[in-house]
Amino acid sequence: MDTIEQQLEARLGRVHARQRLGIEADHGHRVFGQGLNFFHPENWYSAHALIRFAIQVVGMYERGQRNARNLQVKKNLIHLPHLPAAFHDYKILHLTDLHVDMDERNLTALIQTVADLKYDICVLTGDYRAQTFGDNDGTIAGMQRLVTVLKQPIYGVLGNHDSIRMLPALETMGILMLMNESTALNRGDMHIYLAGVDDPHYFRVDNLEKATRNIPADAVSLLLSHTPEIYRQAAYADFDVMFCGHTHGGQICLPGGIPITLDSNCPRYVGSGKWRYHHMQGYTSVGAGTSIVNARFNCLPEVTIHHLLQA
Repeated sequence: MDTIEQQLEARLGRVHARQRLGIEADHGHRVFGQGLNFFHPENWYSAHALIRFAIQVVGMYERGQRNARNLQVKKNLIHLPHLPAAFHDYKILHLTDLHVDMDERNLTALIQTVADLKYDICVLTGDYRAQTFGDNDGTIAGMQRLVTVLKQPIYGVLGNHDSIRMLPALETMGILMLMNESTALNRGDMHIYLAGVDDPHYFRVDNLEKATRNIPADAVSLLLSHTPEIYRQAAYADFDVMFCGHTHGGQICLPGGIPITLDSNCPRYVGSGKWRYHHMQGYTSVGAGTSIVNARFNCLPEVTIHHLLQA
């Protein structure tokens, strides 16, 4: 057993670590099968070149790249009837699908956008890496650059592009990773709870039972998930709010922002922006980065500041 495996077993427990490592080794770059979707275009690398070539042929590639750097700062208001008074107007910076090693100019634009934002905590909902397998060094270096301009505390979860082998490095740089875990957010003697699950989309190692184990039944609780695909399970686990990403909002959309695909097994109304399922409020960010091809059309990238408000 190598050192990283020992570290992961000590951090996550034997079963979780071995499940994640085993699935990565066996199925990490499969195009068909595995996960909630049958087809995984992010793993079909020959198709990436074809899509890029098609955009170049029609003369739209440079425009698509400029769009990918045109980051929008979105504001989302979340009214919660049982929110403790100390958390009124509590601000949460939400970043997702960063793919920091996809394009240097994208990362620079992201760093410049978030450097001076005002918020209480930052949450990251996965997909830090551009590829779905292979070396992690470029990802870790890019994340380190980003973290230097983010304000602590920073909480995160892993996505379907992310290797579990990245976990120790992400935690060493100060990101508090929630791997089917929860933590209390405190203001004076008042508390709300933040939980996070490991990737539910491809690796399917999320565990809401474990993530909610230490959350009091009457407490306000927020969930970080890479994908919105577990929205039903999250609502019935009694979360008040769910923050997620993964879909990129389609990334390449038809006029009017209509996505061609969301690469997710979920209804389109949870595919981007604000939504609700029964009592639970949700927000699916279209993400700050790009995947498959470094271009966006009719779907600009975003970072989001959520404001928790007493109803």
